[in-house]
Amino acid sequence: MEDASWPSHLDSIVEEFRDCFDSMERYELLFEYAKKHPSPLPLDEWNEENQVLGCQSRAHVKCSLDENGLFLLRAGADAQIVQGLMAITAIAVNGQSSTEVSKLSPKYVEEMGLKSSLTPSRANGFLNMFKRVVSEAEILSEV
Repeated sequence: MEDASWPSHLDSIVEEFRDCFDSMERYELLFEYAKKHPSPLPLDEWNEENQVLGCQSRAHVKCSLDENGLFLLRAGADAQIVQGLMAITAIAVNGQSSTEVSKLSPKYVEEMGLKSSLTPSRANGFLNMFKRVVSEAEILSEV
């Protein structure tokens, strides 16, 4: 697949979603990813500062650099669909340089067949979350 708009380690996940029979199967898979979020943001760290505005559910993201200076996205949401999207985004960006993250595109969601399955408000919320991650990556790359 090799697409410059997302890291190659996301290719297998994109394929996994592409192989789904329909939207319901994609949602089931998304719920599985929500359960195995690589870097969840605990509820007690949710606040106004890290809340994603324009999201239908309560969603929060916290971006930072790990001890090796690589990008780390910690995220949480009260809706499993959003939590799944955040988990896949964390898999995409965690361990990358902030410069690499700042150049990413949300195209992988479309390639997974998810964008057409999301309600307009969920799709908008995802884009707001993604833009926030990219924006914070741009800030962190200047540090």
